Parts: sequence; C-alpha cells; structure tokens
Amino acid sequence: MNQSTLSRANENRDSRIFADFGNYLIQEVRPLYADSSIPDVHIKNEVFALDSTTVSLSLKLFSWAPGKYSRGAIKIHTLLDLRGSIPSYILITDGKYHDSNVLDVITPEAKAIYVMDKAYVDFKALYRMNEAGASFITRAKTTMDFSVTEVNYNIDESTGLRGDKIIILNGYKSKRLYPEPLRLVEYYDNEKDTLFNFLTNNTSASALEIAHLYRNRWQIEIFFKWIKQNLAIKKLWGHSENAVNIHIWVAICTYLIVAKIKHSLKSDLSKYEIMQF
Repeated sequence: MNQSTLSRANENRDSRIFADFGNYLIQEVRPLYADSSIPDVHIKNEVFALDSTTVSLSLKLFSWAPGKYSRGAIKIHTLLDLRGSIPSYILITDGKYHDSNVLDVITPEAKAIYVMDKAYVDFKALYRMNEAGASFITRAKTTMDFSVTEVNYNIDESTGLRGDKIIILNGYKSKRLYPEPLRLVEYYDNEKDTLFNFLTNNTSASALEIAHLYRNRWQIEIFFKWIKQNLAIKKLWGHSENAVNIHIWVAICTYLIVAKIKHSLKSDLSKYEIMQF
C-alpha cells in the first residue's frame, strides 16, 4: 500500500478506534510492570512523569494545528508510569495548548507521586493535587517569592544535597492559591554543574530520594525519542486531524505491544532492540 492510498484511508477511519485500543493496551500492560524498580528509589508508591513533546508541522498543510511563532505543531501530552516506562494517559492537542492545562484534565491518585518540570507550576492545580492526597515534585521557578520556616541541617553534601527546607509562599496570588507549607530541596548535579531547586509537598521521602525521583523523570524523554524516531512519526500518513491522531495512536499501540512482548519473554533486551526483531 503506498502512502497516498494509506492517507486516503486514514481520512475515513475514526481515530477513536485506535485511541480506544491504545487505552485498552495501557490497562493490559501497566499491571505487568507494577513491581518494576525505579533506579535509586526504594519507595512503593506509584510514580508518574508528566510532560509533553511537540511535533512540528507545516501550517499550510495542517491548518487545524496552530503552534508558536506562526508555525504548525501538535503536542503529545503523556503521563508515564516510571515503573516500566508505560504511558498511563495520553492527550493529543494543537501546539498552543499550555502544558499545565493537562493538570485540569488528570484525576490525581491518592499516594501517587507526580514528577514534572517548571511548565507545570500552577499553584491552583498543585493544591488540588495536594488535597487529593497525591504528591508532586517539580522545579521551583527562580522568581518564586517565599519565606523559610524550617531547615533540616542533617544533610550529606557529598551526595549532592545542598538544602532541605520547609517554606511558605509570600506572593499574594500564589499564597492564596497554595496556602499550605511546601518543601524545597536543593541539589547540585555535578555532571551538569547545575543547582536544582525542587518544589514538593512530599515530606515522607528523604531529600535525596526527591532528587532521585526527579532524575528519573528523564525516562519520559526516552519514551518520546522512541515514539518519534523509531516509528518515524514525523512522516505523517495524511494531513487531517483524524489521520494524525491515527498515526500517533498506532505508534503508541506499537510501543505497548513491544512492552508486552518484552514482559512475556522475560527479556533483558530494550524495547528498541526487540523492535528490531
């Protein structure tokens, strides 16, 4: 089947069929990896990384997908279970959809930990997560106005830790949106020569575990790379929103099927190596 034939077919197939199958596979595959370990983390909680990846498009061909700077784009918003690197939620939007808006769509799970970058610092949404009994770990913005109320001096700087503090927000709006104390963990990454300031409502994990949990967020970057590069997602089969959604969901379904095969074979090979076979 050539690409133009496939493109025409994808104009008529309902992308929701592929999305439903993808969500079915998520329910099938996620439990298989529920006991998988997370590097340098010894807690039993469910841990998710939340992020998005952008696929650039021609605005002339994909007029329904506006992005930034007069360009076309779509975003694949993903909530990735870090136990096994299995997606638990996918949302496909145009390129102008702000990342933090996803927090209004996701229902936080009690006791689960959500790891995010600065784009998700929305104090109203984070407080809703806190009220649901979930934890979050994100990067603090440099402009954040706060006061320190408590300091943990019992830290080992040889691990990279530079601070572990309890803070309250000072800004009129931010304090109203998030009225409870927060925790600020300062960690120096020697490899990147960068000081990270992690903002969290989790007070049970150690400061070093908070840093390690955030480090594992990069598993979602590997997932995005796998989806975009190994399945050639940039060469889309059709120009309609329906066709693009089909292509993306086929890529995600393929990833999940490979993950299921990997588990059934009890293979030490990576998902990429299994894909080659």
